[in-house]
Amino acid sequence: MTETRAEVLLSTQDLRDDLPFYTRVLGMRLDMIYPADDPEVAVLSGHGLRLRLQKGAGVPTGTLRILTEDPDGFAGGARVLTAPNGMRVEIDEINPPLVLPQTEHAFVVRRLADQAPWVIGRAGMHYRDLVPSRLGGAMIASHIRIPDGGPVPDMVHFHKVGFQLIFCIKGWVDVVYEDQGGPMRLHAGDCFIQPPEIRHRVLEASDGIEVIEIGVPAEHITEIDHDMTLPTPELRPDREWQGQRFVFNRGREGVFVRARLPGFVARDTTINANTKGVASVMVLRPEGGSAPMARHAGDILFTFVISGEMTLEGEGKDPFRLSAGDAFVIPPGMATRYADPTADLELLEVSLPGNPATTVL
Repeated sequence: MTETRAEVLLSTQDLRDDLPFYTRVLGMRLDMIYPADDPEVAVLSGHGLRLRLQKGAGVPTGTLRILTEDPDGFAGGARVLTAPNGMRVEIDEINPPLVLPQTEHAFVVRRLADQAPWVIGRAGMHYRDLVPSRLGGAMIASHIRIPDGGPVPDMVHFHKVGFQLIFCIKGWVDVVYEDQGGPMRLHAGDCFIQPPEIRHRVLEASDGIEVIEIGVPAEHITEIDHDMTLPTPELRPDREWQGQRFVFNRGREGVFVRARLPGFVARDTTINANTKGVASVMVLRPEGGSAPMARHAGDILFTFVISGEMTLEGEGKDPFRLSAGDAFVIPPGMATRYADPTADLELLEVSLPGNPATTVL
């Protein structure tokens, strides 16, 4: 196999000034230097990077970011330095703590008929934003589809999140997860809870596959794992990632019981138990009778209309007749009522934290 290397070219005026900074302060290794009598080029490596310092190269200095588990113990604790050749150096944490923004509560209704644009995102998938405000960055809710089925050009990856749900509403998709055995096929009505940083890969999907994806917070990092091969040899169904277990909930196996809202029954996807109360995910159906006004005391309450129709009534708001593909968010303390549901109404309800206290008015 032919050896290939990549170098980042940096300009320098005097290697005698720059070499001590890059080797002693930044901890890089000198790999090459020439000519011996009056050096003009030095090649250094370290921290997964290879630099070429060349006298009079005349290129912009740029910024070098070094990520480490111990930023206070690196380079004497300095977070920003300037090299003799003018390069800015920023020192930061390699795994910064996940920041969950304060929720900016709002009453949100997003209707499919409004024709919000579909945006082509990661791995060629089409994304439709269901909560444009993202509640101040607290969450993201996406309606995702893949028009043409077949293999998905995905890689083994993971997400740095606090909570993430994949709920299939149409078609099927094959996904493989770290320590959970071979590929699993998610059908309409099924869902996955993807614990923080679990490695996974989307393999194949049917024509017209559609899923709802909920992520907390809204802005989170997706990182590729180039070293892991899936499926992994271990089968560890009880493994936890940051206190959460992987869940593959099959809709056809669910049982409907009394919901938090009178007039509805609910199928529990077990996500509240497996995230230790971080979130609950329920599928609601009308039971018959009149549904009263009610308030919830949670933080985030997101609902997607899977099928059927209903009228959403809210205090101080005009009523909205909703149908399949519509979504809404109800802020805590706001009185609402799900009125005039059709017999085929089915709702996906996601609440954070799980199982919010509900007051019937």
